[in-house]
Amino acid sequence: MVNQTRVCILMPPRIQSVGLGSELFGNETATYNWYDYSLPRFELHIALIFVVAQIFHFFLKRLGVPLFTSQLIAGLTLSQAVLQDKSSTVWTDKGVQVLGTVGAFGYSFFMFLIGVKMDPSLITRANKSTLTIGILSVIAPLLCVVPVILLSFDPISERGPKFQTFFLSACYAVTSFPAIFVLLGELKILNSELGRIALSSAITSDLLSLFMLIVGNVLNVWMQDGGTAALNELALVVAFLAVVFLVLRPGILMAIRYTPEGKAVTETCIFVVFLLFLACVPLIQWSNVMPLAPYILGLAVPHGPPLGSALVEKFESMVNNLFLPLFVVSFGLRMKPLDIDWGDSDTLLKANVALVVVALVVKLIACFLPSYLSRMPTMDALALAFIMSTKGIIDMGMFTFFFDEAIIDQKMFGFTFYVVLYMATIVPVVVKYLYDPTRRYAGYNKRSLMHWKPYSELPIVSVIHVPDNVASVINLLEASCPTKENPMDVNVLHLIKLSGQANPIFISHQRKRRTSSVTASYSQNVIVSFNKFEGNNWGAVSVNAFTAVSPPDLMHDDICNLALDRLACLIILPFHRRWYIDGSIESDNDYIRALNARVLEKAPCSVGIFIDRDNLQRRAPMPVDSSLEAPSYKVAIIFLGGSDDREALTLSKRMSRDNRVALTVVRLTAQNSNEEWDSMLESEMLREMKSNGYINYMEKGVADGPETAMIVRSMVAEFDLIIVGRRYNLESPQTSGLKEWSEFPELGVLGDLLASVDNHSGRCSVLIVQQEEIVISSKPKMDMFP
Repeated sequence: MVNQTRVCILMPPRIQSVGLGSELFGNETATYNWYDYSLPRFELHIALIFVVAQIFHFFLKRLGVPLFTSQLIAGLTLSQAVLQDKSSTVWTDKGVQVLGTVGAFGYSFFMFLIGVKMDPSLITRANKSTLTIGILSVIAPLLCVVPVILLSFDPISERGPKFQTFFLSACYAVTSFPAIFVLLGELKILNSELGRIALSSAITSDLLSLFMLIVGNVLNVWMQDGGTAALNELALVVAFLAVVFLVLRPGILMAIRYTPEGKAVTETCIFVVFLLFLACVPLIQWSNVMPLAPYILGLAVPHGPPLGSALVEKFESMVNNLFLPLFVVSFGLRMKPLDIDWGDSDTLLKANVALVVVALVVKLIACFLPSYLSRMPTMDALALAFIMSTKGIIDMGMFTFFFDEAIIDQKMFGFTFYVVLYMATIVPVVVKYLYDPTRRYAGYNKRSLMHWKPYSELPIVSVIHVPDNVASVINLLEASCPTKENPMDVNVLHLIKLSGQANPIFISHQRKRRTSSVTASYSQNVIVSFNKFEGNNWGAVSVNAFTAVSPPDLMHDDICNLALDRLACLIILPFHRRWYIDGSIESDNDYIRALNARVLEKAPCSVGIFIDRDNLQRRAPMPVDSSLEAPSYKVAIIFLGGSDDREALTLSKRMSRDNRVALTVVRLTAQNSNEEWDSMLESEMLREMKSNGYINYMEKGVADGPETAMIVRSMVAEFDLIIVGRRYNLESPQTSGLKEWSEFPELGVLGDLLASVDNHSGRCSVLIVQQEEIVISSKPKMDMFP
């Protein structure tokens, strides 16, 4: 007897409804229901999913819980497990099918883009400790769960559950690079030292897991269906890998070579790669390994610009903000009962509980020990171990695949759901508690200009964003007049926005490291210009060039880490706004403004924000002992008092040692005030300035902020450079009434006044200085890996 199934299909299909108005005003029959149409029903589901997920995230994000967890809880809330009988009014079978189809497509697209971002060559540059962590994080749990499986099942009567548990144990043991990448991005430690180690280890473990998955799948087919089926499976995988890496990748590289350097790839090239991705989607049904076909294809696409960046910029926002949330929520929608029935005879469920516990504990130990033995601080080693143990989108996709293919039942699926939910919730909270990237910025010794030896080499970090910053920073350094008796160690950091790749890059151009041609070409002009500056000041300036490729909201860590490693006393940041010669605004970059604010808050040394008005033109080098020459630079410092003003005074004093600088010190005091100067230190510093015959010292009494503003505005046209202290949130009679009118409060009152639009006619450059705050760490700092 042949089994028959009758399927009823409505033709033509109901897609677009005629609208709510027709139902309200009686233009349709009484049986009309807009919810029977697929498009409005799908739109309602999308709106419901995003509203519920955002409501949960509004409360949970304050506890450090990521958005991924909120989406899982939203899926569980909207599922039959919570809504019970009411779920049928919200979720019809047709609606769930559409939602699942779109979500599965988004998951495949996400896998493809992660493969595009990933740089497998990091394995060749990883040190032994990183490779050890990546390998042990996979091998050690797998070796330890095998005895649990053998002890939990009878080798004959429970052969099916045993093979099923082998598949699940592999999911418990593997470390997923996409999950770790998403976690580090959520915690904003992607480009921290711990984040770089975790990414390198995750790439190693991810590629190892991919290889073991292929081998394990072939062995499973051989044990269940025989050698012929296993050979067919292996042939399919080998053929796919050969086509991708021996045919498609060379073709993609050839298309990139025909793209002019610095130019974007053509839309045709992007369209062809997108078609290749779509061609991989049907392969998912051919083999148990083929769900990873989009990921493997993504690995064949070169990361970074020009092609990888173009693909990510075009598709990532749509995938991460629309398709992927639908897939995550659909994972929770599959839940039927809310709780799990722990029956006495359910050996499979109890064995999986033991497997999860063993795999987690062994993974934590396997990742902690190599880190700890490599002299990583204990708290950081624990944080790395938890990062390597996290579960995320890839694990969720594997459990979904097992459930849809009937490899696991509803009870086991519920168990895996709670495993993913708990791990995705607990790990971020624990890591945030254990690891603070700003902790290493704290120190026992204060590193500022005031605390640096007067005639020793001054270490500086200069930040470059765009080519225009190169000339302005060099002009400022030239105005500082470095000499052999007053030398500088300039560390130039070129910041590039991370695009089209997952791993941040930090390059020291003094080390002969192999770097991408694109990154090298972007920084080449910066390197050449500063090398020329070093040559023009031979013996007085030493230059070290660096390039950092990282997300804009994490660039402050690159700046602070470099300043910490190079023992810098001053960080020079370009102002976020640039002007044309006529005074109109050329550009106004909000992300640079936010970056400067973060550096001011977390810097391990003093910080200077430089506002360039193109008046500090580069002069030809002149003899230092030439007293007959007129000064090249007219510099003024406005002094009100406080630590920031003292720091600015120290910098101007260092500059005045060269006769090319004519320094004017303007001390503004409050009228009708009997207050003495803030400290004996300020008294001594200013007394030295007054007694120096080469420094013009002026002291003026002011009644309030408007009078101070008049004096400051009158100075703009007289000087090339004005230096002021930041004095953030410091109240004084001299600046009363000015704070309410500040356009850039992060610059302080005087800094904002000098940066205002009214002063463009003066063409005076400004340097706002903030002294490092005293922060004592609780324990000595240690490098993670020597």
